[in-house]
Amino acid sequence: MPLFSIAKTTLQAVPQRPFTSEKVLQRLIESNLDAVFKCRLVATEFSTGSQHAGRIDTLALSEDDNPVIIEYKVTEASDLVNQSLFYLAWIHDHRGDFQVAAQKALGDKIKVDWSTVRVICIAPNFRKYDLHAVRMMGAGLELWTYRAFANDVVYLEEVFRKSDAGIGAPLAGKNPVMVEAGRKSAAARAIGVYTFDEHLEGKPEAIRELALAVNEFTTGLDSSIDVAPKKLYVSYKTSQNILCMEVKHKKLLLYLKLDPKKFPGPKGISRDVSSIGHFGTGDLEITVSDSAEVELAKPLIRKAYEEVGG
Repeated sequence: MPLFSIAKTTLQAVPQRPFTSEKVLQRLIESNLDAVFKCRLVATEFSTGSQHAGRIDTLALSEDDNPVIIEYKVTEASDLVNQSLFYLAWIHDHRGDFQVAAQKALGDKIKVDWSTVRVICIAPNFRKYDLHAVRMMGAGLELWTYRAFANDVVYLEEVFRKSDAGIGAPLAGKNPVMVEAGRKSAAARAIGVYTFDEHLEGKPEAIRELALAVNEFTTGLDSSIDVAPKKLYVSYKTSQNILCMEVKHKKLLLYLKLDPKKFPGPKGISRDVSSIGHFGTGDLEITVSDSAEVELAKPLIRKAYEEVGG
């Protein structure tokens, strides 16, 4: 899709301006890791040692404390996928090396969550054979394309993410309407060793229905939104978290990636937690206890999606 600038009532096509080298693209992304992928830089051009004889373009740590590998190409090239898979295997076999690098870059208190390793491949295009190959693999690769334009605009688009459905068989006693909602939301594809269903197990039916309602609304905002269940919460993300949800026995706690000063949320059920410790990410907390409060939260969930660049 071409990019146009608006001059009164006339659309003028903006020409593309390719990056001159992979290093230019790499430096741009690394300088803006927080804005683009909500990650912290661990290392650039990280050596995998004499035996593996490779250099990982970018090592980072996600906002959920997961390791992140980023590889770049400024031309269409199939070796990007194979190279990224090689580094994925390497990092699983060298967790200690990554831990040391992360602590050196970000401080001794950093703890790494190995439940998920993100591997991000960035290139102008991917061949159909690459797309088919990653669909057949069990490894979690994210394929991102980019376009750079003469007006200093860069457009990034995720074209593939491999993950597994985390909402499986219905829980006993669930009503048919909510079973169907759960099956639809399975298309949202959870990532990691935890599942959405595990967060619903043992919870009252009313709370499970509220969680499924939030899940269905959030994943319905954009097909690229992933459900990423963690041990203590469920996150919803594109390039970064939009919403983190804790499922309690009597309520849901929703943590939205919004500035509470600009978007204070519904009165009586919202608070600013920017300086209060909590699981997940997000500075605006909304407590949901019934379906009416879910409806009050929905506009804020949509706003969070828009604010992170959805």
